[in-house]
Amino acid sequence: MVVRDLGMQPYEPVWEAMKTFTANRDRSVADELWCVQHPPVYTQGQAGKAEHILAPGDIPVVKVDRGGQVTYHGPGQLVIYLLVDLARAGLGVRQFVDVIEQAIVSVLAGFDITAAPRPDAPGVYVGDAKIASLGLRVRRGCSFHGLALNVDMDMAPFTRINPCGYAGLPMCQLADFVSPTDLARVADDLTRALAAGIGYPDSDLTHTSGMPALSQPAQH
Repeated sequence: MVVRDLGMQPYEPVWEAMKTFTANRDRSVADELWCVQHPPVYTQGQAGKAEHILAPGDIPVVKVDRGGQVTYHGPGQLVIYLLVDLARAGLGVRQFVDVIEQAIVSVLAGFDITAAPRPDAPGVYVGDAKIASLGLRVRRGCSFHGLALNVDMDMAPFTRINPCGYAGLPMCQLADFVSPTDLARVADDLTRALAAGIGYPDSDLTHTSGMPALSQPAQH
């Protein structure tokens, strides 16, 4: 598995790259995790309804092909895109969601934060407040899109939407419970936990930075 640190990247080029990577890949292509932060943007999933975007103001709204409703991405939030051949990994979509949620729960436990998923809505919560959101797309047995974990960010833009389609849903972040926060450490802990849940030990991980070359099908 390749783990990529993309740094700060605008949303739409990364989304296009995910689609291209997934369209190009075959069973010989290694799975990848892309760690990224985005400049402020609202993304509206396939189930998204316009009435859940209350007052976007100067923050752009992008309609995307993942599952779920509207959410916010911004600096200080860790986004991990999971480009995984689910058929090869022997994972159904529900199992894959469970792997992602449990990885987040285990990493937060390492910071002495008690978190849990909910059966009625994907994501991870601390009490009643949502700390991580999930949204996936599966094409030809391969996943893209992924998770967003609030680490240390400006939370105000969440008040300008109904997060994930829930009016008044409280949102929280790692910085509410831990100080100081280290996004790089959280990214390292979470990518390792995700990889292990999918079936990759640390010895199978290759760490790199930058986008993959996508003019031809990606190779190992």
